[in-house]
Amino acid sequence: MRRPGKSFHPSLSNSSRYLGFILTLSVFWHDSLSAETLSLAQILNLLETHNPSLANAQARKESAQAALVTSKAYPNPELEIGGGSSTGIGQGALNGSNEQVYISQTLDLPFVREARSKVAEAGITSADEAGRHVWLTVRSQVRLAFYEILRRQAELQISKDNEQLLTQIRDKIKLKVEVGEAPRYEQVKSEAEALNAVKLRESAETRVDDAKSALRMMFGPALPHQYEAAGDLPAPPASLPSLESLREEVMNKQPVLQQFRAEIEKAEAKVKYEQNLRYPQPTLKAGAERDPGLEQWRVNIVVPLPLWNQRQGPIGEAAAELQQAEALATQQEFSVMRELENAYNRYRIAHRQVETFDAGLLREAETVLKVAESAYRLGERGIIDYLDAQRTYRTVRSDYMNARFDRQAALIDLDRLRATDLEDL
Repeated sequence: MRRPGKSFHPSLSNSSRYLGFILTLSVFWHDSLSAETLSLAQILNLLETHNPSLANAQARKESAQAALVTSKAYPNPELEIGGGSSTGIGQGALNGSNEQVYISQTLDLPFVREARSKVAEAGITSADEAGRHVWLTVRSQVRLAFYEILRRQAELQISKDNEQLLTQIRDKIKLKVEVGEAPRYEQVKSEAEALNAVKLRESAETRVDDAKSALRMMFGPALPHQYEAAGDLPAPPASLPSLESLREEVMNKQPVLQQFRAEIEKAEAKVKYEQNLRYPQPTLKAGAERDPGLEQWRVNIVVPLPLWNQRQGPIGEAAAELQQAEALATQQEFSVMRELENAYNRYRIAHRQVETFDAGLLREAETVLKVAESAYRLGERGIIDYLDAQRTYRTVRSDYMNARFDRQAALIDLDRLRATDLEDL
């Protein structure tokens, strides 16, 4: 029953409480809508249309195609028109106007035209292989960036679990200290550990944001500013081929090596083209002239004489470019083989680490933590031993997670070098 003279406010307070609850729900609902969840497959589908590196590679291929069109074009003819007046000199000479019309056509020698086309065709091959190399590289970078987000999210989850556990430990020790069941230094130690856990969790959140920003940079506005990465690491292959087999596979399939080999073919064709240009390219000239009392029809051929310039300079430049292309191709082969060996060794090391964790190391660390916790509750061990066991378990979990992601990163590099994703291109 309501007391007389006293205002009744429960309905007002309930309304305020409901309003606050609704506002809170709306905030969470807005955040859930704004944070879109994306999988690796969805992000990879954005590559073709939104990645600037692929757009640059496509422009290079179009430029090479245009160069082929240019190489097959014939030289344009030249039209010469002139006129003036004629003044006769001597008895019987006529006075009047004169006109002349000539058309000239440079003859494109077949062997020069063929060499020029080979230069352009080799350029198209080089641009195509460069495009495949860029596609593989960007695809690998996207996969690495996506899995880096998953790694950082896993680290964040470990940090949150650690923070929650250390907060519970701190609260329990605080109660024990208040009732005199634990010394003061245990509370100080637990407070320090809890504060450190908060710092680790905040650092993990920052690393998650940085990883998302790195992936967003590859797509620009195509990726939302707020998004969540959803997925898990794929299962590793049952076995890898031998290193010698991988070397042979990479030498035959890696697009960047094919690109440099195409550059050698292009340089060889350019040397041949410059050598063929030593032969004079004649120009056919035909036309008519009209003078007072006289009309003339003429057909001429103009042949340049290579006396002073025999193209020693352009031929030498092309030969030097060929040597440079061969040296760069050899250097690139060494670089790719070094990348292959590095990725292969990283995969083997990480795979052995994962197998060690799966064989029982992770389970042993968890068992040690449970034993330390039970001993602490029974008073057989102090808080320092318990926190050390908890820290060791957290370290083992982090090392296990890092080993799995390091193995996946090495496998992505191997796939890029082996060009296994070209089937999807």
